Parts: sequence; structure tokens; C-alpha cells
Amino acid sequence: MKFGIFYEHQLPRPWVFDSEHRLLQDSLTQIELADRLGYDYAWEVEHHFLEEYSHSSAPEVFLGAASQRTRRIRLGHGIIQLPTNHPIRVAERVATLDLLSGGRVELGLGEGQGPVELHPFGRRVRDKRDVWEEAVRVLIPCFTQEAVEFHGQFFDFPARNVIPKPFQKPHPPLWVACSNITTIGSAGQWGMGALGFQFVTPEAARAWVSEYYANLIDRPAKLADYPTNANVAMVSAFMCAPTDEEAQAKAAGWTFFVFCLSHYGKHGMAEPGRGNMWQLYQEWRHTPKAQETLRAGLIGSPDTIRRRLREFEAAHVDQVILLNQTGRTPHEDICASLELFAREVMPEFHGREAAHQRWKDDVLSGRAGLERLDTSTHKVYAHQNEDIVRLTPEELKRKMAEKEAARSVTGGGVSGEERRRSPLT
Repeated sequence: MKFGIFYEHQLPRPWVFDSEHRLLQDSLTQIELADRLGYDYAWEVEHHFLEEYSHSSAPEVFLGAASQRTRRIRLGHGIIQLPTNHPIRVAERVATLDLLSGGRVELGLGEGQGPVELHPFGRRVRDKRDVWEEAVRVLIPCFTQEAVEFHGQFFDFPARNVIPKPFQKPHPPLWVACSNITTIGSAGQWGMGALGFQFVTPEAARAWVSEYYANLIDRPAKLADYPTNANVAMVSAFMCAPTDEEAQAKAAGWTFFVFCLSHYGKHGMAEPGRGNMWQLYQEWRHTPKAQETLRAGLIGSPDTIRRRLREFEAAHVDQVILLNQTGRTPHEDICASLELFAREVMPEFHGREAAHQRWKDDVLSGRAGLERLDTSTHKVYAHQNEDIVRLTPEELKRKMAEKEAARSVTGGGVSGEERRRSPLT
């Protein structure tokens, strides 16, 4: 099993003049430490306008800085939003980062959160999957061809040679965000690595890993000509400390992560610049639901985390991505957690990586069969609850068609305030 670290760049209010500066500098120091300790990946998100939840709107700049302070760790976009970025610019920036890092880029692609992020860029939420698929078809040839021309529904441009070309040939490995758990199956069909969250149980992990590989092998449907990246990765809450009690106390930031994710998904955003997620969070943080989230992740002593990881290792999860830059978790606690895990836990699982690779090679070659398991009872990730709504692209389009039909009957319009707050527009 491989291990990554994950950054949202969370920054709860109140802020002072150098809050964002210190946040980025601390994160770079943590990635530099992770590189020395032997972690395999550092992943950075892209979000826009999600105050306090994520101040990571330019991941290519941050990863560019990380490339010059590290030597070995792979640098992952987790993910680039294709609906808010032109695919030509994505190709240019990714290739430049790959050259700067000596070929250490992992390219994760995704759709964006919702109207808060998409509307200012002129994109509708209902179109985001269609835009994403067309953007992938545009993007991939830019990495290898000397003249790329495209005329589609969302992108249209004459022939150009997109430069520079990436260091890795033909290009960095491709991943896709699986915020909706059912997208894991689609990731297999697309031949991309699946970037999801921790599964509720090891049984759910086994079912979805099986579904992923079954789709990859038996039902391939690539969107363009690119190498298959057969990988399932899960992001998990993380805090490693000498005792379970100490780890629980230091992991309180994870409950802020879950609260913000749920709040933005359900309510949209407050008036720009005037919200206060940290204040809204104070009442919720003491509820049973909040405390339950602390029991769902890799939070505990080295022995506790080791036992939980063995269960997901047995399910053939390829990579676990550790998230402890959440809420107000202090820089010193993050570094201490990374050091303890690297010393006490990581070597055991790194030591069995060769055996896992043999299993994967046997499955992909057909030498070993896959156990076909039912995923129908496993529809959420461990951190999700009834407040976090995940619609498929088809469900989203149907819901928006119903809303438009209802408005046409009543003759009502949609105000700017409604469009800003609605999570489904």
C-alpha cells in the first residue's frame, strides 16, 4: 500500500493579515517533511470561493513551489476542475509542472463543487459532466500532438501546437475525483485512477474495488487515447498520536471539514466575505453526529491505525491519502503525526507493496479472477450523512428540468440570491 498526504488549505475565521501566508508556508514545510519521511504522494485540491473550507484556488502554483522543495514525492492534482479551466491552459500548466518536478506529476481531473464555484465561470451545474468529458477529449491530445484542433459543444479552437510537452511520456497518470461513490465504477470504465474517500466498512471497500477492476477489464470505455492507470485511492481523516485519546483530541479539525462540506452542499454560501463557518460550526461540533465522524477515519495510536489499515489492504485499496490539515489543527501536531506514522506504521505496508502489485498484475492479465460483489448496499463514504446530497449526472439533469418546468407553469423567475444559494442550479 502507498500513502499520500492531502491539502484543502482550510482556514477558519478569524483571519489576520498573514493567515494565508502562514498557511501556505506551513503546508510546504509539511510536504518537505513528508518527502524526507518516505511518503509517496502529496495531493492538492482546486476550489474557488469556498471561504474557510478551502483556500486552494491555484494548486499549480502551490505544487510548483513544492516541486522545488522536494526530491522524490509525487505531486498530485486532486483535482483540476475542468469546467472552470480551459483544457489548453490545463495542458500548458501541467506540462510545465511536470518539467519543473522532473516527471513527478499525477493528474487528477474533476467537475467542481456546484453553483458557488461554477456560475462565476459561466458553467451550469447540470452541464458539468458533459463539459468534463469533452474537456478530457480536448486535453489528452494536447500533451502529445503537434497540431490540435477541436470543434465541440463547449470548446472550439483552430489548430495549435500546445507547448511545452510534459516530461513524462506520453503524459502524467490520469485520475478522476469520485465524490459520488458510484463514480468509482465509471473510473474503471474510463481507465483512470479513482480518487475517493474512505469506505464505511472493509466490505464496502472490497465491493467497490471489485467493481472498479471489473469495469476496467470487462467494460472499458475510455474517453481518449491514454494509458490505463489502474488505481483505487481513498482519502481518510488522519491523526496519529501515542494514544487513541490524544489522537481524538488532536483530530477535532476533521469535524470542521465534514461540517463545511455538508453546509456548502446543503445551503450554498453566505454573502461573499460576510459568512463565518467557524462560528456556525461551534454548536454542531459537540453533537453526537460530529463525534461519530471522529470514529470513522484513521485516528488513533499506531496500533489502532495499523489494524484499520490492514482491513483496507486486504480489500486491495492501492493508496491511502491522509488528511490532517483540517480546521485549526496546529502545524506542530500535523508534523508530529506524520513522523510517528512514518516511523511506526508505514514501513509494514510499504514492505508488502510488491505482493500487492503481483495481485494487481494477475488480475489485469486474467491470471486471477475477481470476486464479483454487490455494491448496491454501499452508497456512501464513511464521512457522509443525510445532509450531503450526491446526485448522478442523470438525476441532476432530471431535477433541473423539473424545476424549470415548474417555474414555466407559475411564471416565476429565479433571483440572483436564489441562484447563489441553491446547491442544484
